[in-house]
Amino acid sequence: MAIQVDTRDCAALSDADLDEMASMGGAFDIGSVSKAKEDWVLSTTARVDGVLHGFMFATLERIGGTPCVLLGLLSVKRTSKRDQVLKGLMGEAYHRALMAFPDEDVVVGTRFVSAEGLEGFKQLGEMIPRPGHRAVGEERAWGRRLAKRFGVDTTYDEQSFVVKSNGQSGFLDHESLKPEKTNPDIAAQFATVNVKKGGALIVHGWTMAEDLVKLGAR
Repeated sequence: MAIQVDTRDCAALSDADLDEMASMGGAFDIGSVSKAKEDWVLSTTARVDGVLHGFMFATLERIGGTPCVLLGLLSVKRTSKRDQVLKGLMGEAYHRALMAFPDEDVVVGTRFVSAEGLEGFKQLGEMIPRPGHRAVGEERAWGRRLAKRFGVDTTYDEQSFVVKSNGQSGFLDHESLKPEKTNPDIAAQFATVNVKKGGALIVHGWTMAEDLVKLGAR
């Protein structure tokens, strides 16, 4: 089984493309994907035998001069192929980052509503927040920068990295094939995330330049 991954400018998406994404099954409806088309620059799809199994809206940009991969919205269909689809989407994000920011360390950030979604960040180093680590000033500053960039800073708590409400215009939507193996310490970070009120956890991590060469290779 091969995953076919394709990236286009969001401006090139048609109404039929958006309808297909909204109908895939997952957390996002037509309103969410239509807003994502307006908010983000790149749209990536992952297909298996021509059938949509995942999609992502993202932007590559610099914040304060630092290269960033911002994942505005990512969704993976709930099938037995979900792990490969997630890997394919993240691999495309790393490849685009490698092309845009060669020889530079890169920040990758997005929002999460469950610990299972963090499987998408497992190849990143120094995730913030993470269990057993007390975030320092610059790490908290990155949380604030990302909250502002995602447009959720009015309800963001920089101590917990939690968006208290109205923070789900986009996030990494993935359900694990083996949820029982989720690290309980990581799951505990979501204890104060009120999903029903639109709560989310903002997480970012770094990929060093030498690691990005491997992660973004084709």
